[in-house]
Amino acid sequence: MSPEAFFPPVPAGPDSGVLTPAQRVSAVMRRAVATGLVGEEQPVAGFLDTDGIRASVESLDAAFAHAPDVLHTFAVKAASLVPVLRLLAGLGMGAEVASPGELRIALDAGVAPSRIVLDSPAKTRQEISEALALGVAVNADNLDELRRIDVLRPEGSTSVVGLRVNPQVGGGSIGAMSTATATSKFGVALRDPGARDRVVRAFAERPWLTRLHAHVGSQGCPLELIAEGVAETYRLAEEINRTLGARQITSLDIGGGLPVNFYDDETRPTFAAYTRALGAAVPGLFDGRYALVTEFGRSLLAKNGFIGARVEYTKEAGGRRIAVTHAGAQTATRTVLMPDAWPLRVGAHDADGNPRTGAPLRQDIAGPCCFAGDVVAHGQELPELREGDFVVLHDTGAYYFSTHWAYNSLPRPAVHGFTADGSGGVRLATVRAAQTLDEIAAESGLAHAGALVSLAAPGGL
Repeated sequence: MSPEAFFPPVPAGPDSGVLTPAQRVSAVMRRAVATGLVGEEQPVAGFLDTDGIRASVESLDAAFAHAPDVLHTFAVKAASLVPVLRLLAGLGMGAEVASPGELRIALDAGVAPSRIVLDSPAKTRQEISEALALGVAVNADNLDELRRIDVLRPEGSTSVVGLRVNPQVGGGSIGAMSTATATSKFGVALRDPGARDRVVRAFAERPWLTRLHAHVGSQGCPLELIAEGVAETYRLAEEINRTLGARQITSLDIGGGLPVNFYDDETRPTFAAYTRALGAAVPGLFDGRYALVTEFGRSLLAKNGFIGARVEYTKEAGGRRIAVTHAGAQTATRTVLMPDAWPLRVGAHDADGNPRTGAPLRQDIAGPCCFAGDVVAHGQELPELREGDFVVLHDTGAYYFSTHWAYNSLPRPAVHGFTADGSGGVRLATVRAAQTLDEIAAESGLAHAGALVSLAAPGGL
């Protein structure tokens, strides 16, 4: 298929003026099947709704419209795909990166260094030096990292430098997603004995240290908890500036982490609800005293993407119906390993991509990975699935198909962007081609195939 192709309209149902989310998915699935984007040769693929992404960014901008100075950065780990970052950059977003790889693809996507923020708890000296040379903002994770920056920061550096603090306000319902617990690995733990004084002293010793950063968590964290973490950071900034007798801290990086509703099509909580919670907890946050930086990821992309996967087999085991598909732990890793924390809705489509109809039947939706726990959904009430049908995993636009687990050397799936108009006309563009077997072999050390044999040979090197 050409990089971008338009397909004529398909029936969109009685209310064809505006497609529902389900109708958009069905229109895309029909075209994907008809053009071979999913099928026997390509049994799994990811799809991103570019119209939905634009709408999400617009809602974020609208929610923060009353903030005089705000930079919205996208958490690259949520969709580490150059075309996605380029789309977002064109919509005015920067990038939050946490590795050399993420920094590279953000730059390749055309994000200006001044609109990139580097966060990571394990930055090397080389990473820090490169970021400071480029003018990328750096949030130091700890006081030892600040001491490295003391040595590495070039004269006249344009990089904004901040310090990440852990307000220790507690965790949400998912421990792995809670970064402001008493023992979190991130930031300087503010409530530990003497920590607050050490932070104040660190700013006093470094006039170029002008930003505070905190991130409370994401999925499973209520708005009130996130807002309290921001409030604690704001109070610390006020204390530091008051102690130093100057407005040294000029910006606050309040992180991202808005949770996503995975249970139905409704977007909740909204960005507007989030800013209302922030305003209630920190009345002065939006008065312009501090420039703001945000780092949203999942909340911008999750509901704007889905996975389509072919059903290869159906079977019965112990009275349980199982549909074996090509979307499992390699794409839905968190859901498979933590199903209660990361549930996904599953849709049933026939071999042509149309929604399957019929009486609901309890079925497990299993993946292709060779371990017993590779089940994406247990006991789903769906019309009976058959070989050659397709399942759709909804709300998977963030992390799922862009953060692949190479279990069983399964290939990374192709990713396609789409738009669908009110009459069901679909436009598709390839975001990332499916990984080939040659690429898998190359990543698996093919160029060094004889290395261990030569080591094992007598006198070999």
